[in-house]
Amino acid sequence: MTLYDLKPRFQALLRPLAALLARAGATANQVTLTAAALSVALGAALCAWPHRRALFLLLPAWLLARMALNAIDGMLAREFGQKSRLGGYLNELCDVVSDAALIAPFAFVAPFSAAWTAVVIGLAALSEYAGVMGPLVGASRRYDGPFGKSDRALVFGALGAWIGLGLPTPDGLSWLMPLAAALLAATVVNRVRRGLGEP
Repeated sequence: MTLYDLKPRFQALLRPLAALLARAGATANQVTLTAAALSVALGAALCAWPHRRALFLLLPAWLLARMALNAIDGMLAREFGQKSRLGGYLNELCDVVSDAALIAPFAFVAPFSAAWTAVVIGLAALSEYAGVMGPLVGASRRYDGPFGKSDRALVFGALGAWIGLGLPTPDGLSWLMPLAAALLAATVVNRVRRGLGEP
């Protein structure tokens, strides 16, 4: 079970907004690129000023908005005739770039280490690659958990809120990154195993 399983309900809530954007002339690729650019901008700002803890309150709000934009670009592509080969590339590449940008700031916040944060970023990218590999071996695009994109957004959004509110971050909290790495490793294994198990 992963938060991705709730995506159909989330999309239903956003469908009127997607229709409005389509009527206004917005394209799926524009939405994808906008979400990535804003993710990189926020990540860069948090890396530059990690001591300004209140800025981390922007993270949960943006992660929710980013999930909404990710759902909207998919609906624009599928339901409004905007699907393209370029869009397929942008959708996957921008997700990996955005993830890296939004996880990176935690490397500058004690007690999290830069090394473990880098491992999490690398495994997050690997998990998405494992999902994309499905169609290349005759399976579907895999979104298996336990630590898919939506799950990561929930965890790192909550952590951003915790830091932004100025709550204590004791040394014991350093276990969070190794745990995230372990969950991502399990996610990679699940996506490969279940892709291979498809008829």
